[in-house]
Amino acid sequence: MKLALLTAIFLIMTVTPLAAQKRSSAATRPKATVTRSPEIGQSAIVIDENLSVLRKVPSLFSESVHRMSRGRTVRIQGVQEADGVKFYKVTVPPTNFGWVQADAVVGKFRPGDEARLASLVQAYSEFERIETATHFFDMYPNSTLKPPMLLLFGDTVEEMAAQLSRQAVSRIPRKEMAASGAPIHSFYLNFNMLDRYRKLGVIFLFNPTTRLYHYEGASWKEIIAKYPASPEAAEAQKRLDALKLKMEKK
Repeated sequence: MKLALLTAIFLIMTVTPLAAQKRSSAATRPKATVTRSPEIGQSAIVIDENLSVLRKVPSLFSESVHRMSRGRTVRIQGVQEADGVKFYKVTVPPTNFGWVQADAVVGKFRPGDEARLASLVQAYSEFERIETATHFFDMYPNSTLKPPMLLLFGDTVEEMAAQLSRQAVSRIPRKEMAASGAPIHSFYLNFNMLDRYRKLGVIFLFNPTTRLYHYEGASWKEIIAKYPASPEAAEAQKRLDALKLKMEKK
């Protein structure tokens, strides 16, 4: 009986300090900190429609909600890696939300996106290039890459003017135009295929004699006004001189 009592006292004396030590250690141990991704809370713009699928979960195999169009603004709520790529959890006004591959969007919060967007402008062609370039100008108005981007933009618009001229000749009904009595140039300047360019602020001039559209040259004028010492300024002046001759052609 005495032996059992002594054993119990010994156990209490040895176990109690150990328990107290564990509690003390747990109380003083620093808590793990959760690092918040700096991307969360940032706004981004959809730029690559090849990758812009909004998905229900962060996976390339996930069911899609819909494919977002270029220029759509999203707000980042979460970040996760899956299937070898980074995904952003985003909200898409007015009511959509989901996960999109991070490479589909650009944002000022990512240092490399200025050069990446400029590369995409060069990689695209025709209307895609024009549309993407307008986003570049909006996001990076003071970029050192702006002069060559402006020159490329203007040249691409003038190329599209030639294409639009051919389309207008074949699609504007000549009999209706003759019966209407309205000026010829008004039919061409109301041509419905110009609408999407106007939404981007792109203006085309029209020569009634040659029945050709021409880019009015805003980007070339901006180069000369803001970047007169740049290599692109001399080229921009050549484009404007050529434009004057085109519009005077009878």
